[in-house]
Amino acid sequence: MPAFFDDSTSGRHPLPHAFAGSAVERWSEAREGLDLAAALADPRATIHLFSDDNALVRENGAALGTGFRPDEARGLGLQADSLILLGIVADGPRLAGQIAAASTLPTGIKSIDLRTLAINGGVEAADLAALAHARSYLHWHAANRFCGRCGGPMQAKGGGASRTCPACSVEIFPRVDPVVIMLAIDGERCLLGRQPRFVPGMYSALAGFLEPGETIEEAVRREVKEESGITIGRVAYHSSQPWPFPHSLMIGCHAEALTTEVERDAEELEDCRWFDREEVRLMLAGTHPEDLKTPFPMAIAHHLIKAFAEG
Repeated sequence: MPAFFDDSTSGRHPLPHAFAGSAVERWSEAREGLDLAAALADPRATIHLFSDDNALVRENGAALGTGFRPDEARGLGLQADSLILLGIVADGPRLAGQIAAASTLPTGIKSIDLRTLAINGGVEAADLAALAHARSYLHWHAANRFCGRCGGPMQAKGGGASRTCPACSVEIFPRVDPVVIMLAIDGERCLLGRQPRFVPGMYSALAGFLEPGETIEEAVRREVKEESGITIGRVAYHSSQPWPFPHSLMIGCHAEALTTEVERDAEELEDCRWFDREEVRLMLAGTHPEDLKTPFPMAIAHHLIKAFAEG
């Protein structure tokens, strides 16, 4: 069996992924008594603002500010009924809200999508994580304005930790969609696939949604089999990453290949093949002779591939 799976360190990841590592205390055991109005009235309150799915950031040299005081937020067009309470940090409450998509932004304020912020930097890791937290919650609230049981309008509860229906008393909670993302390994080579939507030359680990009634291991084996025809044996957990597009959790694994003949799902992948370790190192370094590359370091796929390349 591949030595990679006998290495007890293969499941460790020393640094948090992009969108992870938030400093916000969510008060998960005490949301019932939270008062959104009181949090908003706190002079230390900070609001993370979004226009559609883009975050509003303040330019400050090379750094980007991600929080706005309530008066600033109102001046930018804050929609009061969109406000939710994320929690608290050492310097006060953190909230999130939307502004109208057509709002004209003043000089020094920009609307930037989270992928770009994660790739280009300029935002502290903890603030990027708070933005991811905010985006997922705002998206969920906007998509669940009406009750799925009786059709009545729903109301936010606990500062936005859930929504309730006054008509039939149903209560719903923010969803998280688990996704398995896995790197199949056969000795000194790994399996990478390419989707048509990828930038030219990019190859990545395979991925797919975990289905009801599945374990992580079962989902890894099923997805790899469906997309590449490869049969998987052992599955080793590596790390996870919150993925706010809109509210997924990426569960990263390495997977032991028991077969090697690729039978690509042509509807999902335009290419899928084995890469030896040295070729993967060239891709990571950006020196591959065919200009092949791996995903950016902001993606968990990059770290799954890097862990294999480093042995």
